[in-house]
Amino acid sequence: METSELLKKVRKIEIKTRGLSNQVFSGEYHSAFKGRGMTFSEVREYQPGDDIRSIDWNVTARFNTPFVKVFEEEREMTVMILVDVSASGEFGTQKQLKQDVITELCAVLSFSSIQNNDKIGVIFFSDKIEKFIPPKKGKSHVLRIIRDLIEFKPEHKKTNIQLALKYLTSVIKKRSIAFVISDFMDENFTDALKIANKKHDLIALRIFDKREQELPDVGLIKLIDAETGIQKWVDTSDKNVRLSYLANAKKREAYLKDVFNKSGVDTANINTADSYILPLTNLFKRR
Repeated sequence: METSELLKKVRKIEIKTRGLSNQVFSGEYHSAFKGRGMTFSEVREYQPGDDIRSIDWNVTARFNTPFVKVFEEEREMTVMILVDVSASGEFGTQKQLKQDVITELCAVLSFSSIQNNDKIGVIFFSDKIEKFIPPKKGKSHVLRIIRDLIEFKPEHKKTNIQLALKYLTSVIKKRSIAFVISDFMDENFTDALKIANKKHDLIALRIFDKREQELPDVGLIKLIDAETGIQKWVDTSDKNVRLSYLANAKKREAYLKDVFNKSGVDTANINTADSYILPLTNLFKRR
């Protein structure tokens, strides 16, 4: 991609996502995440109306009068975005490709984080760690992230979410807010999800396309798995074929829902055909 074309794309995404961050997400982001990071400040005597759960029983016993712990909101956090750059992101039959939605989501989260004085870092992953951008602050850093998201070409095509989560826990020592943005077309990452969520505050943003859930009746078509290259002819005019495809998609969705619930990970499902504003806003409000 030529430099001028790249800069135009970066600018276009900046205008859209920065505006959304300013007008819609910045306050929601602050409410959802800033209250999570609390550091101990001091103890003081109990006052009527204080939460009894904040009583420091050791100090209370020592002075024979109730004392409570006082916490302060952490002014700075680290936000990490784990971006799935596998080949399945190149799919999209509605308004956008999955990878285009992922780019915009990353930009929105990045602008929201720097507006709240947080550092933002990114891990690009396929079935290997493709690139690591260490957490930093500042608009120029966010624009670099957007540029990399647009022009990055991964070396591998497959997906390994477990590897990405293990890498997160090994390189980011301090507790962070970590968004995993993927279509989650992978297996065997449940344990890694649980471990990562104990160390970090993990959120899963699942991107999907309508045609991954249901097939249109358009006769005989050739389907290609973007990650493996396997090709298969499918007769979409056969109602049983379409029903089987739908059943498998629902089974997959139920599996992922169960995995996220058991791992204690907050999630949002984002359709390539719809705006991501509502599911993201609802996620923030739920927290």
